[in-house]
Amino acid sequence: METLEAVTDIILETLLTSVRQVIPVPAAAQIPEVFQNSVAQSDIGVLVGFTGDLYGRIVIQGPSEVFGKIGETMFGMPLEGEMLHSFVGELANMVAGNTSTLMSSKGQTIDITPPTVMVGHLQLYGIEQGISVTVHLENAGEINIILLTQH
Repeated sequence: METLEAVTDIILETLLTSVRQVIPVPAAAQIPEVFQNSVAQSDIGVLVGFTGDLYGRIVIQGPSEVFGKIGETMFGMPLEGEMLHSFVGELANMVAGNTSTLMSSKGQTIDITPPTVMVGHLQLYGIEQGISVTVHLENAGEINIILLTQH
């Protein structure tokens, strides 16, 4: 049986692969950082839970401008306001859904929850431990991918 740390590494690796497959621009991930207690957000983010063989949450967050550039790259038009918020939720849905599919090929069955879009300054508490990875997207900027696993 694999350790929680090994399973977390597999999920994180698969999640980053999914980001690279879904977002159509070159992406470079920095070294993952472990954190505890809380997650802070200053602009826009989205949370998707996953259940099944594994339990946890994925948070994708970053500046509105970066998500706007991703949306423009994918759809050929600038996105703002509610259209941008909807896009951020759908982007997370695509990433999490693709991650679920990739994990099934590794023998892990996970289902995802509907995305929850979070706009503005906020802090998520009650986090035992998480992993954060900054991903640089060429010609768009940086987003943070956060993986919160539960024991």
